[in-house]
Amino acid sequence: MCLAVPGKIISINSENPNLITAKVSFGGAIKEINIQWLPEAKVGDYILAHVGTALSIINEKEAKEAIKTANEFEEMQKKLDDKTL
Repeated sequence: MCLAVPGKIISINSENPNLITAKVSFGGAIKEINIQWLPEAKVGDYILAHVGTALSIINEKEAKEAIKTANEFEEMQKKLDDKTL
């Protein structure tokens, strides 16, 4: 099973036309992501990334719902961890 994570493009580096990358914010953590396969991507877009590569552009609503769900899972895991200590 693969997991793609939503993030927001904050800048794009197209100096090397053979490897276009973007700085993408994943909940405040900034990562350099290959966006070569998404030539239409622009600053402000939300993308789904897997292993350092953008797979698709998604709308803001979908991205925020996915982020909210991930945060809920994290909170549930913390509660479970606290109960086992």
